[in-house]
Amino acid sequence: MQKERSEVNTLEKSLESMSRQEVEDFLYKEGDLLDHWKLDEWLTLYTEDAQYLIPTNDLRAGDPENDLVYINHDFERLQALVVRLNNSRAHREYPWSRTTHLITNVRLLGVEEECLMITAPFMVWRFRNKDAEYFVGHYRYALKLGGGQLKIRSKHILMDMTSLRPAGAISIIL
Repeated sequence: MQKERSEVNTLEKSLESMSRQEVEDFLYKEGDLLDHWKLDEWLTLYTEDAQYLIPTNDLRAGDPENDLVYINHDFERLQALVVRLNNSRAHREYPWSRTTHLITNVRLLGVEEECLMITAPFMVWRFRNKDAEYFVGHYRYALKLGGGQLKIRSKHILMDMTSLRPAGAISIIL
């Protein structure tokens, strides 16, 4: 009964009335799904017109249409990424890395173009074999309500690291 009441409340919510705690819980859920390699479930958090973008460290405001970026995935490419990472032939991530996604200081910036704009610093630790690597930066999310649930319209990842050298490559989902 409590769960049903919660689902009804979410359906009646608007982006403007979302609390920081609700948004934080959503972001923590995303991190938890990634840390437990529940990639198919993670993908359901995204809208079908989603963008997952990581510009280069030296050009954080880079436009993927005109500038080199590390990653610029639409929903179709995210689907392909999930298929690849779930496959034992993905040599870079099999056996799977252990990851820990840490998210803090979540700020709700307001609603723009039917999306709730969010920013939050992050640190992601990746452990594989005897290696430990980290990624540090800021997330910028645009969240939408779809089917009464929060969905990620865009996730823009700004790296605070001056280079990827400590981490080597981005082979995990940040």
